Amino acid sequence: MKSAEITHTTLLVLDGCNTLTLAAAVDPLRAANRQAGQRLYEWHFATPRDHPVRLTSGLEIPASPIHKMPVTDLLIIVAGFAVEAQTTPQLTASLRRIAAQGAIVAGIDGGPWVMARAGILDGHSATTHWEDFEGFSHHFPAVELVNTRYQVSGKRLTSAGAAPALEMMLHLIGDRHGTTLAGRIATAFIFDPAPPRPQSRAQDPRHSRLTARAQQRMEAALETPLPLRDIAAALGVSERAMQQQFKAHLGVTPQAHYLALRLSQAERLVRDTQLPLQEIALNTGFGSPASFARAFRTRFQMSASQMRQQTGKPG
Repeated sequence: MKSAEITHTTLLVLDGCNTLTLAAAVDPLRAANRQAGQRLYEWHFATPRDHPVRLTSGLEIPASPIHKMPVTDLLIIVAGFAVEAQTTPQLTASLRRIAAQGAIVAGIDGGPWVMARAGILDGHSATTHWEDFEGFSHHFPAVELVNTRYQVSGKRLTSAGAAPALEMMLHLIGDRHGTTLAGRIATAFIFDPAPPRPQSRAQDPRHSRLTARAQQRMEAALETPLPLRDIAAALGVSERAMQQQFKAHLGVTPQAHYLALRLSQAERLVRDTQLPLQEIALNTGFGSPASFARAFRTRFQMSASQMRQQTGKPG
């Protein structure tokens, strides 16, 4: 075991986060103490302001404002995705103070956004949920965004969601107290850590290993679509073999599947952002507004402008 010193931990919980995310952050600490047979971690919960916060499940965290918190060794920010209103100047000042004191700072779900708004991710690599890649990159150009489940960059850690948060916490515990302890915790949770890998935008049980790997490459190149022969070559198979796998397991051609991924991303950008439609077309690999408009209408039976009007966002 590398260290038996107690790590003083603060979990900053924002309104609207989910219970699974909070559990993935705190329960590995409890398990570390139990498996080690001694207190390695102690923790307390903090809130952005002097009033309670409510999780999506209805669970309430009592008020414990972070600006009154003492020095901490590890700060874990657990947030949903409606973080802008909660990231007040007072909160960002508290986060900068804690970071300047040398604490390790980790963010889960919306936590990376809170960290980036406070400026404590500048110059670091980070990840966030794949749905928010474009928005995050646009708002925080000083942060190197990486498509991975969780990312470690010095004393900054970021996780894209609840499940990767468990992987991130096991990494933290293993780094401080050894991989044997982290392995015992994983075994107790009946959890099999996977090798580091990119986030996938769709988990379809019909996938074969080949089609799943092909989809990952497609997802990584929505803006500049790859030729199918290049994807097949990178996977060590012929283009014909890849075609057969897609037809057998998903019932579509790779071309159709790739187009569906691009249009799904376009739909999300139309509904959830205010990006100009021409920029959305370019971001999803369409060389001209006309080709984007045709494909979008064929898929969704309405134009992108009509869909955006339904959301109430400006076109």
